[in-house]
Amino acid sequence: MNFQLAKPQMLWLLPLIITPLVFFFIWAWRRRQELIAQFVTARLLSQLKVGVSPARQKARMAMVVGAVLFIILALAQPQWGFVWEEVKQRGLDIMVAIDTSNSMLAEDAPPNRLRRAKLAAMDLLHRAKSDRLGLIAFAGDAYLECPLTLDDAAFSQSVDGLDTHTISQGGTALAEVIDTAVKAFKDAGENHKVLVIFTDGEDHEGEAVTRAEAAAKEGMHIFTVGIGSPEGEKLRVRDERGRVEYIRDEQGEPVVSKLNEALLQQIAKVAGGFYLPLRGTKTMDTLYEQGLAPLPKASNSSKLLRRFNERFHWPLVAAILLLLVEMFLPDQKSRRVKKPATVASGVPATAAIALLLVLPVTSLWAGSNKAYREYEAGKFEDSLKDYEKLLQKEKSDPRLHFNAGAAAYQSRKLAEATNQFNQALSAPDLKLQQQAYYNLGNTFYRMGEQAAENPAAAGPAGGAPGADPRIKAWEQAVQSFDSALKLNPQDEDAKYNQSFVKKQLEELKKQQQQQQQSKDDKKDKDKKDDKQKQDQQNQSENESKKDDQQKSQQDQKQGSKSGDQKQDQQQSEQQKQDQQEQKQSQAQKKPADKKDPKDQSQQTPQQAAEAKKKEKEEADKEDAMMAAGQMTPQQAMQLLDAQKSDDEVLKMAPPNKNTTRSRIFKNW
Repeated sequence: MNFQLAKPQMLWLLPLIITPLVFFFIWAWRRRQELIAQFVTARLLSQLKVGVSPARQKARMAMVVGAVLFIILALAQPQWGFVWEEVKQRGLDIMVAIDTSNSMLAEDAPPNRLRRAKLAAMDLLHRAKSDRLGLIAFAGDAYLECPLTLDDAAFSQSVDGLDTHTISQGGTALAEVIDTAVKAFKDAGENHKVLVIFTDGEDHEGEAVTRAEAAAKEGMHIFTVGIGSPEGEKLRVRDERGRVEYIRDEQGEPVVSKLNEALLQQIAKVAGGFYLPLRGTKTMDTLYEQGLAPLPKASNSSKLLRRFNERFHWPLVAAILLLLVEMFLPDQKSRRVKKPATVASGVPATAAIALLLVLPVTSLWAGSNKAYREYEAGKFEDSLKDYEKLLQKEKSDPRLHFNAGAAAYQSRKLAEATNQFNQALSAPDLKLQQQAYYNLGNTFYRMGEQAAENPAAAGPAGGAPGADPRIKAWEQAVQSFDSALKLNPQDEDAKYNQSFVKKQLEELKKQQQQQQQSKDDKKDKDKKDDKQKQDQQNQSENESKKDDQQKSQQDQKQGSKSGDQKQDQQQSEQQKQDQQEQKQSQAQKKPADKKDPKDQSQQTPQQAAEAKKKEKEEADKEDAMMAAGQMTPQQAMQLLDAQKSDDEVLKMAPPNKNTTRSRIFKNW
């Protein structure tokens, strides 16, 4: 496959960036719905979001995520297809020989000697970028694993495949390594020849120095790298069952393999090189910089390299296109402007005021990020304080006054909001003036409601004592909407709100007229009842005087007549009985429609006066409640019935080769 990524590690950015970004968009979407629900009822939400497409909003979020994904792919540098290029260079011919005998299993050079030798050979490959490298594996015999090549991948694969079973002949024969290297260099031309031997220095043949001198005469330089420790370590191997056993000599004693530094130094000295122990991480750097780099390099060496074609611009272009589409894709579909809803929609006006008053803040100016963030978070009082601090520095900035008014409104500080919006009217920007008038109208409307709920806290729009505080406030609201319409006659929201407040004002005045008429009728009725009570009282007094006169006449008759007293007494009793019957007949002659629940004709003058005083106190109490802006239970019921058809909205300004040998070698 001709596709690859030059920097696949950049793909780790996918889970680190894409996943948090997706969760952020999900959280932001839900948070937005919660904030809208705090200001708008469910019935109003469908009207305010007419034309807004949630699918488009989600598509825009998906485009941002896709753009980030393509940007990360571009950073990974995708490559597709390649061309071969011939690269000519100057370099050395380096033959690397690695000991693969059992003695290389010693662990005095962790993890073991063989593993360390293979890692060192790979380090040398990274340093010798312009040199040809070959590989020889040796133990009791030597074999050319990889001829001289510029193909780094072939050399690396040959090194990775080495183990103690690569050479079947046991033991260590350094002389065979040198002979094999001399033969390999015969076909290398006139280039400088270098042999680097990685071994522990055990030579079971004893001819290594002699062979090194002969190789030096043919122009070969030998460098030796010792692996292990001079103290040595017992050699251990694992059998087929995985059990660890020691390698033993002819006497049955465990073999201890030691680093023979003296032999390695002698070999390197006679062959024009030097010896290095493999310790630390800079051994190969020292070998190349001080031993190999100073050697003269032959020219006209070349190798074919694959140059991959870069395709990172494809995902980058895709990311740019997604961002452009996301930028110009609107949330709303194009539609014709419709007339505002009628009063019968049944949504409370206060909900729309609270929602749409936020919009001028977000659409005008956010000079202070802190104040704006606090406003968005619902910390309106903190936002108001920050705007007031900014106003101390920029007192003449009408935009700050406008935003401060919005924050004060949300904090239910309506008097402060009125003051700030009035200050914003001095703005040279007619649009800002129009929105300030518009929001003043909403503020005055709320002030009227607030004053009606709490007359003691009524502000400048509260009105005179004894009058309904809503009338003056709502009249000022109508005037503010009228001023807003003069600046922008096309503002449908201002027209709608003005009409709504006018209707509320007219109905309020009608209610007051009805209440006043009811009060006047009650006063007339009280006067009539007082007159009737007075007439009854006078009649009762006249009857009492008449009884007294009759009694006096009876006494006179009794004094003048001394005859039959029993007869006079009988006549007197008869007269009293007749008078009582006359009173009862008069009481029965009263019209039924004027009968009072309490029979005033049978009350004494003192009881009648107390009843009249009690009724007067109740009337005075009712008058006091009406003067304070409060309503009687009957008036409250009437107002609730009238409000059922008035629940309407006030809208606001939108602010990533083994060979067989005859000699016997030691098997380590």
